[in-house]
Amino acid sequence: MFFYKKNDIMEIMKTIIRKTDEVNMDIQAIEEAGDLLKKGGLVAFPTETVYGLGADALNEAAAEKTYAAKGRPSDNPLIVHIADLDALARITEHIPAVAIQVAEKFWPGPLTMIFDKSEAVPYGTTGGLDTVAVRMPSNRIARELIRAAGGYVSAPSANTSGRPSPTTAEHVREDLDGKIEMILDGGSVDIGLESTILDMTVTPPMILRPGAITVEMLEPVIGDVSIDETILGNESNQAPKAPGMKYRHYAPKAKLMIVEGNIKEEVLAIRQLCYASVRKGKKVGIIATNETLCYYKNGVIKNIGSRENEKSIARNLYAVLREFDAEEVEIIYSESFAVSGIGNAIMNRLEKAAGHLRISAAEVTRRQRYSRIVFVSDTDTCRGPMAAELLRQKELIQEYVIDSRGMVVLFPEPVNQKAEAIMKSAQLTMADHTSVGISEAEIDEKILLLTMNESQKRKILSEYGDEVNVYTLTEYVGDNGEILNPYGKPLSSYAECMEKLSELIEKLTEKFNSFAETLGD
Repeated sequence: MFFYKKNDIMEIMKTIIRKTDEVNMDIQAIEEAGDLLKKGGLVAFPTETVYGLGADALNEAAAEKTYAAKGRPSDNPLIVHIADLDALARITEHIPAVAIQVAEKFWPGPLTMIFDKSEAVPYGTTGGLDTVAVRMPSNRIARELIRAAGGYVSAPSANTSGRPSPTTAEHVREDLDGKIEMILDGGSVDIGLESTILDMTVTPPMILRPGAITVEMLEPVIGDVSIDETILGNESNQAPKAPGMKYRHYAPKAKLMIVEGNIKEEVLAIRQLCYASVRKGKKVGIIATNETLCYYKNGVIKNIGSRENEKSIARNLYAVLREFDAEEVEIIYSESFAVSGIGNAIMNRLEKAAGHLRISAAEVTRRQRYSRIVFVSDTDTCRGPMAAELLRQKELIQEYVIDSRGMVVLFPEPVNQKAEAIMKSAQLTMADHTSVGISEAEIDEKILLLTMNESQKRKILSEYGDEVNVYTLTEYVGDNGEILNPYGKPLSSYAECMEKLSELIEKLTEKFNSFAETLGD
């Protein structure tokens, strides 16, 4: 429940929830909501972008209630929503011809335009500015509500200020239950990101906030369109001309950081950062995509959508951030996205949510010499798998993919039974291992090949060139000799082999850890 003061009497507000949808609209619920707005109340409702917190846009007191319910700074302007183009004339001083072209093409839809305001619009709605932001939503519930409310509804996102915007009625309830009169539950929204904001008071028109209507879509209609250079930059100290320009927005409770680079670098860097943070006892979240999900194993991993369909990423962004809050994640690492088309809007929201915290993927990966360690033996059934499993048990400061490969593998085989028996005696197992032959897939500047003897090393160099990162295991840790093959010998020889490998792996662990620099938060 939310207590508010009216005529010096403390009253209790109960939030009513009414379900409806665009196909079978509950007209009675919409009329009820419209009456509440006419009386100065607050009603959350769905649009095609996010859920909006509706109020009478021409009522100064209603604007004050909106700011109070959201905890929103009063200099952050509200968008006035209209249902019909004819309504624009009453609330604007001048409508440029180019604005009519834009409206005819993109209204109703996810586009807000800024005009010089008329005296009909109170400064409480415009955040003290002489301009007014106006939008005509395409969602049928929204437009019918606007008409039922008198034609002019201010509607910022229906969430606590700074939190991820709501894309479902449940998100609204989480933030505003007891603070507003009603929630119209129209299901999940379509787009999931706020509208594009286009300033029509300047020439050429300027995009102040990116959204689903992109510069690539606008320019064929009206010619040149400029873009505010601060969209992906730090906040301005000036009064914001449009919502979301000055203050941190869309933010989860956790510290969010964007990892930037090519996608391969980003994945490797996020793995390292996550691994380092988990070692410090942090609960870590990762924003991944369909294409990268399989490469992560530590932390709370969320699939935000497909890079082949960025609209799915836009639709899921805020919901994913709220899910991290529910799971009490402390740190979130996110991949970056292309800054073209709707990707520009996605990155704008991520930047705001992260407070412009960015990490260079290349810088993180540079700190780690190798991302993968491959132990090479003759058949990949004994020494190599043993070494790999021994290293996996070590406390490594950085994360490595640890594998083994064979020089000659005619067909997949399980691990040698005597080798498995010796490993079991040390409470280790290789029961799931199947031999794999070495291939060009193991030849990479970030992959370290460690052989059991010199002849294996020479053969790899002869087949793949001198640039391969290949050493004998003993050579790499500064030891002498080779690791003898126990095949065909008694069990005691396998025990001696494991003892030797254990000594070398201990030295290898120390060497790897000496490479590490501080990562994570």
